[in-house]
Amino acid sequence: MKKVECIIKPFKLEDVKGALSDLGIPGMTVSEVRGFGRQKGHSELYRGAEYQIDFIPKVKVEVVVDDERVVEVVAAIQKEACTGRIGDGKIFVLPIDQSIRIRTGEEGPDSL
Repeated sequence: MKKVECIIKPFKLEDVKGALSDLGIPGMTVSEVRGFGRQKGHSELYRGAEYQIDFIPKVKVEVVVDDERVVEVVAAIQKEACTGRIGDGKIFVLPIDQSIRIRTGEEGPDSL
């Protein structure tokens, strides 16, 4: 099993969610996060004073899938999250050693 994490622009969340639902991914975890990379941040004007916003709001989506599904999940996320502009985000794929459904005790791929 693998955990696929992606950091995307907030307005792309519904597109990514729809693409994963179309693939039959039964669930995901979504968190509101803030950060910066090459995009660095931007300046805003508030009450006549300009100030720097260092951390940009993003959304983190996490899904755990069987090894065979990783390529299609990553491709779907990349396609739907892409705007072609700086700050589109990142996708990370991490190994998962064990998974247990708390309610039933199911383990491994059955727990997903």
